[in-house]
Amino acid sequence: MKAIICWILTCAAVLSPMTVAAQQQEKPSVRWVDFSITATALRDAADADIGTYGTPQHVCWIDALAYLASKYGGDFSKYQKKHLQSYCSLSAEERTEKQNGMKLFAYYQKAYTGVLRGVLGPYRIETYRDGDWEPGLLQYGIRVCHPIAKGYGYTHFDDFGASRAFGFKRQHLGHDLMGSTGTPIIATEGGIVEALGWNRYGGWRVGIRSFDGSRYYYYAHLRKGHPYCDLYEGKTVMAGEVIGYMGRTGYSDREDTDNIRQTHLHYGIQLIFPPAKKDDVNQIWIDLLEWTRFLDSYRIPVSRTPDGKESVSNRRIWVPDMGD
Repeated sequence: MKAIICWILTCAAVLSPMTVAAQQQEKPSVRWVDFSITATALRDAADADIGTYGTPQHVCWIDALAYLASKYGGDFSKYQKKHLQSYCSLSAEERTEKQNGMKLFAYYQKAYTGVLRGVLGPYRIETYRDGDWEPGLLQYGIRVCHPIAKGYGYTHFDDFGASRAFGFKRQHLGHDLMGSTGTPIIATEGGIVEALGWNRYGGWRVGIRSFDGSRYYYYAHLRKGHPYCDLYEGKTVMAGEVIGYMGRTGYSDREDTDNIRQTHLHYGIQLIFPPAKKDDVNQIWIDLLEWTRFLDSYRIPVSRTPDGKESVSNRRIWVPDMGD
């Protein structure tokens, strides 16, 4: 399916000329995002951003990806690295001029910002040693991680948008990562635990809101009997922390029931445009197949606690804007 992004433009009210002009310059509200950027394109764009950071030629990877999407009509099967390199070779002024001449650039830019805002930036790796966290040096780069702990096997099941019939007919709005019961599940991005507990569809699940309020991470079908790792609603978690364990709970009104055929993590990201519309009926969930392939290079190792009951991350990611 070719990438499709639909939006609506806010009509300008009869206001002062300055206010009307400001409204006309506002970017439209995104109503749907088909996030189909390949893992290779994500990786190359991130490398370009990191490699030029702090220089006059700094390349914002979101702008680069929005440029490529505009060039390809959203179809990243057409991606060629030389197109990215050509864009990066331009001066900042030349890039702006090219972007302004692309009809869909502003739309892709806003859509991709919703997904990727905060993924790249300044951060510190904190390392767990002797029962405490030791902070590392401040650096710039990728500051999110894969939801499956390092060293644990998994496979992808690509069925985003497929039909589901339990409860009522609906679409599958997440990405399934198949693995073994008890596999530690990692927080991809830091945020606040917003939802916790039993859901008849997702079983034991966790919902974490990003610090900027723009993304809602949903981890479902966690382990029967012991789904979570020291979680409670309202808790602040950091990227890289263990939040729970893979299982196959759900599809039941009775709590702690294994009714899912195969052990897996249902992993979802909902985008909010703007955060105040988090409960809007037009929810925006994205296909995470290529995203999780990209994140496979950023997996967090874990170890067991002395009593063997919990897994503890060996590293976690501190970011300056985490709201604490």
